[in-house]
Amino acid sequence: MERAEARSSAEAAADAVKTYIRMHRAQLAEDGELLALLLPERFDAGEVRDLQRFVIDRLTTENAALRAERDGLKATRASVVRLGDGVRRIVLDLLDARTFEEAIAAVTSAAKAFGADRAALCIEGEGTAPAQGVRLIAPGTVAAVLGSDGMGAILSGGGQILLGPSGGDCQSLAVFRLRIGRETPPAIYVLGAKNEGRFEGEEAESELSFFARALERAIRAWLDLPKI
Repeated sequence: MERAEARSSAEAAADAVKTYIRMHRAQLAEDGELLALLLPERFDAGEVRDLQRFVIDRLTTENAALRAERDGLKATRASVVRLGDGVRRIVLDLLDARTFEEAIAAVTSAAKAFGADRAALCIEGEGTAPAQGVRLIAPGTVAAVLGSDGMGAILSGGGQILLGPSGGDCQSLAVFRLRIGRETPPAIYVLGAKNEGRFEGEEAESELSFFARALERAIRAWLDLPKI
């Protein structure tokens, strides 16, 4: 004859509580104090007076938070889609350019297409810019911003240094290194936006990084430089 498995008093008590809950679900739903004991993270016995109203209010608050999160995700996704469309449009403009000057003008006037307020093609150097629309920045600036081999960065300041006086009001900056040639001076493409967090997110960074790679290749082709 098999003997019943011995159980601890704690296990027996837990089973008894489970059985009681199964048999008295309706009473449990009306007992705020008991709910607070079972689910302290959702119910506070000291605040519950009208349990039905409490539950409704709690669900309303949670649903509002979920809707806000959903709307935020939808807005972020829509922004990324617009950015991707802008990238493709400006890449096509680069391919359609008939002169080097047209290509530079296409990218330095592309801020709006990228959801930005400012755009600049910056090259380290002194004296006169090599082409109209190109900004000269102090030697060492690219390494200071991106490090020795960094390819891009999203910043919240420094617009005046990279974009000139008009960039002082930019709260968001997207900076991407341009590898034009082995002997050419360091260069970057910079976007600036007045709103904070405009270029945040992996998808946005990926889209802009792709554009930077397309831009460096276009410049390399116009200058008849070898691939690197």
